[in-house]
Amino acid sequence: MARTRSAIKDTGLDKAFYIVDYILLGLVFLAVIYPLIYIVSSSFSDAEAVIQGRVWLLPIRPTLDGYRAVFEYNDVWLGYGNTVFYTLAGTFVNIVLTLMVAYPLSRKDFIGRNAIMFLFTFTMIFNGGLIPTYLLIRDLGLIDTRMVMILHAAIGVWNVIITRTYLQATIPQELYDSAKVDGASNTRVLFSIVIPLSGPIIAVITLFYAVNHWNSFFPALIYLRSRELRPLQIVLREILVENSPRMMDEMMASLSEDQLERMTERQYLQALLQYSLIIVATLPVLAIYPFVQKYFVRGVMIGAIKG
Repeated sequence: MARTRSAIKDTGLDKAFYIVDYILLGLVFLAVIYPLIYIVSSSFSDAEAVIQGRVWLLPIRPTLDGYRAVFEYNDVWLGYGNTVFYTLAGTFVNIVLTLMVAYPLSRKDFIGRNAIMFLFTFTMIFNGGLIPTYLLIRDLGLIDTRMVMILHAAIGVWNVIITRTYLQATIPQELYDSAKVDGASNTRVLFSIVIPLSGPIIAVITLFYAVNHWNSFFPALIYLRSRELRPLQIVLREILVENSPRMMDEMMASLSEDQLERMTERQYLQALLQYSLIIVATLPVLAIYPFVQKYFVRGVMIGAIKG
């Protein structure tokens, strides 16, 4: 057996596979990391250098003017605060509802669980569409309220499926039986057994839900009208995509005289702002991901493969 393993390990075809594998992984790594490096370098570079395409790897004439302009604009702070609220409150509601649905559906003694699971899965393929959904939300009185950003997608069926599968694969039936013998209720079992043993999958779906809330802009575009309720993504869209003249005028008014001397055209102001805004909008997600990465891999693999 040892001789066979040694022969397999020393095979030339095996070495060639590793070489090709490392080359491909290196190319994928470069394809992923270079845009990030470019965005960071451009956010610290002079706007003129960005427009002229002279920024390739390192910042050209490093400056913090872009970040100053971003943080001196009140709508950015207002959008940031709204996005943080929608993300925290929405993710909390998502996690609570997902666990409340996935736990009973994972119990073998729950009558009708397959039929209920079919109804949930059915909604992944067929739904009412945008207009009926809008009419429903309007009739519920949620238009132009903070609650619409939390309740419009209060539960994700895919997250319910992987959570249910994880609970079935990792929590043995004997634990439920012993808890039942001890007289524990389903609520007690959920809080004392299921949740403490479900850290990896909770971390996974928390990341899924939080990123979805943080990047969400279409529901706000449809359901929100008041400026004070808009999330950060809508502010970014108006500045970077629509190039709103009103917002550009307001942002130019927030700049200092030295900055205004260099920002004689809107093109310069947009170049100054766009990469700084991207960094400001994505930094929280990038900061959180390393802390949940190990749970992410473990939870997805167990929840998606085992059944």
